[in-house]
Amino acid sequence: MWEYFVRYHGRLGDILVRHLAILGASIVISVFFAALITLFLEYAVRLRGTVLRIFGVIYSIPSLALFAILIPILGLGFWTAVFVLSLYNQFLLIRNFLTGLKAVDSAIIHAGTGMGMTNTQLLFKIKAPLAFPAIMAGIRLAVISTIGIGTISAVINAGGIGSILFDGLRTMNSVKIIWGTILAAGLAIAANAVLSILERKIYKKIFLGK
Repeated sequence: MWEYFVRYHGRLGDILVRHLAILGASIVISVFFAALITLFLEYAVRLRGTVLRIFGVIYSIPSLALFAILIPILGLGFWTAVFVLSLYNQFLLIRNFLTGLKAVDSAIIHAGTGMGMTNTQLLFKIKAPLAFPAIMAGIRLAVISTIGIGTISAVINAGGIGSILFDGLRTMNSVKIIWGTILAAGLAIAANAVLSILERKIYKKIFLGK
């Protein structure tokens, strides 16, 4: 196994970088659109259940099936993978964003309203900071989910860790399967650790002023 790493460490590095590119693009796009949709649903309360159900149905579709459906429309490659992964992430992100905002103590909101704050000010100055742990939890879930589902994107020539996993399965090469598994699991563990550290630092800055 170590012989394979010594011989092909460059390829393993390229695969990891490609997967990180898919992950980064997917998360940035996912969070951006999830934030916009959440902002809309803050004012269109009656549509919350419908929107969540729609994205819940999308999230339940097997990734291979969704890739197959979109290939005739979007083609193969990197951006098709990013689109599908971003679509999957909406359910996780919007649900957590809304849950966090909804969990804010109504007494705090009433106090802010009594001070003359507008709905927008309440959202960005009170609700969002207090909902930060739930927001970060949603982002962490989306990151881990993207790392896992992103391996499937290799079937549409998007590259990434899935390419070595599927190559190993196709050729019955256990070494490739093991290294693909190590890369995927290691990336998920590392991403979770980095986000945990980032969450603590941002929390201290927001609430403790450190």
